[in-house]
Amino acid sequence: MIAPEGWEVKRLGKVAELQRGFDLPNAQRIEGRVPIVSSGGITGFHNEPKVKAPGIVTGRYGSIGDVFYVQEDFWPLNTALWVKDFHGNHPKFLYYLLSCFDFNKFSDKTGVPGVNRNDLHAVKVRVPPLPEQKKIAQILSTWDKAITTTEQLLVNSQQQKKALMQQLLTGKKRLPGIGGEWKEVQTLNFGRVITGCTPPKSEVENYGGEICWVTAEDFNGKYIGNTAVKLTQLGANKARIVPKDSVLVTCIASIGKNAIAQIDLATNQQINAIVVNKNYNNEFVFYIIELCKNKLIAWAGTTAVPILNKSSFEKIKFLVPELLEQQKIASVLSTADCEIEALQQKLDCLKQEKKALMQQLLTGKLRVTVI
Repeated sequence: MIAPEGWEVKRLGKVAELQRGFDLPNAQRIEGRVPIVSSGGITGFHNEPKVKAPGIVTGRYGSIGDVFYVQEDFWPLNTALWVKDFHGNHPKFLYYLLSCFDFNKFSDKTGVPGVNRNDLHAVKVRVPPLPEQKKIAQILSTWDKAITTTEQLLVNSQQQKKALMQQLLTGKKRLPGIGGEWKEVQTLNFGRVITGCTPPKSEVENYGGEICWVTAEDFNGKYIGNTAVKLTQLGANKARIVPKDSVLVTCIASIGKNAIAQIDLATNQQINAIVVNKNYNNEFVFYIIELCKNKLIAWAGTTAVPILNKSSFEKIKFLVPELLEQQKIASVLSTADCEIEALQQKLDCLKQEKKALMQQLLTGKLRVTVI
């Protein structure tokens, strides 16, 4: 390993000495404000600390790979390793350095994954002078603050949307200029319900084409416009194609996942598709089903594999307003979804950019100016 100019190559044990945490059975814990840190992060609180802050904790066995920076006195559990001696290095810099480690390479590969601190101590790392460590930590901390701020904005937006759904989709809050009574309807009133099917997988000619075939694994957002598995035209002829804008709902095993079809596509037998008619707004139908997921689960029963068959699905009742109010409610909630999506994209970009920056800064490929 070659170090950049002014840096040193050292064994990790000479940079950050790791120590096994301490036992603290539940029966011996006394409620307090001192965080108890395990391999999974803060898992409780105690009345006295075992280690002075600042601290760095990572998993010793079980959950390995996550690294936590602790800014207050704490108690590290025996499932974790904590940095006993920083050897004069900057704690936050070492936190970022350890965060780039691939701990899985040091796992003993037993039934319960674990790492040996002696193996970690032997790893060679590049270490800059202390002033450069501080500058690198300062830069990456700025990115962490931006990520934390965006995460909180995302949580707030998700909570606001949830509150809006509870109010708008139950009629507790009416939009300006809207009146009229809500009526009870069944799913079948929304439109034609089509249950999907699976073309024989033993016939390889059914698969590998360009026609989307939806399974429960494809539900990753409000819309589905692409799928992991695709059908040939021959396979599609043996399936059931549903038109664009249909509302898709999982009704076997993982009950209540829902999405809107962005294109004409087919689904497997776990999914009921609602081809929404002109009296209802398909986005409103999507949101009302999302709100009433627990109702669907209740209808599915408590068999070994919960099933909400087509007949039962069609009979589920919902309170809905007239079409104009449906459209306005869907518009408000769609705007909330766009805000959430934008924040999620921003968060993903920040994390990717920080990761790339860490790889540059912590290897010395990108040098910082120290004044």
